Amino acid sequence: MSTRSRDTGGADESLPPGATLDSPVFVISVAAELAGLHAQTLRSYDRLGLVSPGRTPGGGRRYSAREIALLREVQRLSQVDGVNLAGVKRIIELERLVDELRGRIAELTEELAAAEAAAQQAAAMVHQSYRRDLVPVDRRQALVVWRPKPRQDT
Repeated sequence: MSTRSRDTGGADESLPPGATLDSPVFVISVAAELAGLHAQTLRSYDRLGLVSPGRTPGGGRRYSAREIALLREVQRLSQVDGVNLAGVKRIIELERLVDELRGRIAELTEELAAAEAAAQQAAAMVHQSYRRDLVPVDRRQALVVWRPKPRQDT
C-alpha cells in the first residue's frame, strides 16, 4: 500500500491531476460517498468544528482527501470505539498538537545539530591556534600546598 493511500484512507484514487492531499476539491455529495457518510452528517461535523472544509466564493463546502480521511476517523472513533463527538473533537485537537510538536522537535533538533557543528568547528579553530610549546594542565590534578597564616598574638 502506498503512503498516499494510507494517509487518505484510499481517497487518493479520486484526486484530480495536480491536486494535493490538502486541495479542497470534493463537493459534499462526493465527500460523503467517499467517507461512507450521509451529507447531513458532514454538515453536522462542520457545525461542531470536527472537520472544517474549504469554502467556495458562493459558500459551498469543498473537502480535501485529508479531510475525507479525517471524516472516516471521526466515524470510526464515534461508531466503533464509542467516543462521543466532544471526545472525538478533543482527540483531533490533541493529535494536531502532537503533530505540531513533532515538527517543532524536528526543527529544534536540526538547529541543535547545526549549533553543535558550529561549536565543534570553533573549538577546532581554537585548537589550531594553540602554540605548540604550551602544555595544557588539568587543574583537577594540580597539587596545592596549604600553609596556614602565622597567628598574631595580642
